[in-house]
Amino acid sequence: MIDDLYSARILRLAANMPRAGRLAAPDGSVEKVAKLCGSRIRVDLTLEGGKVSDFAQEVKACALGQAAAAVLGAHVIGAAPDEIEMARDAFRAMLKSGGAPPTGRFSDLSMLEPVKDYPPRHASTLLAFEAAVEACRIAQTNTGTRTSPADAA
Repeated sequence: MIDDLYSARILRLAANMPRAGRLAAPDGSVEKVAKLCGSRIRVDLTLEGGKVSDFAQEVKACALGQAAAAVLGAHVIGAAPDEIEMARDAFRAMLKSGGAPPTGRFSDLSMLEPVKDYPPRHASTLLAFEAAVEACRIAQTNTGTRTSPADAA
């Protein structure tokens, strides 16, 4: 059972983090921490035309959190914020309530389905997608969806 959790594919993803680092001038930047284990992920991104045009991440997490972040980093360019949010929601449902794995560009998250049997691992596994969704919201605000500072309240 533990072999399913830390499969060779998951370990390979964790070892090869795409888009690692920071962006010089992100539209949105968020750091998330999993309180139970201390995993930490910072996501920087830019939006252009309503889609992610650049992305970087600093990941200090367990192999499961790293694998999820690797899937995000490999497929996030060109994704719309609502697409990332839908993937996050499906991923969460897969882990917490036995829902179907995410489909589309983030379908590789299905390899993390065995994590559903380890609730203490859920927070760190979801961390990258939680950070990306929040960074998208910030970026949307910073790139003009607000019409005036008064709209920020």
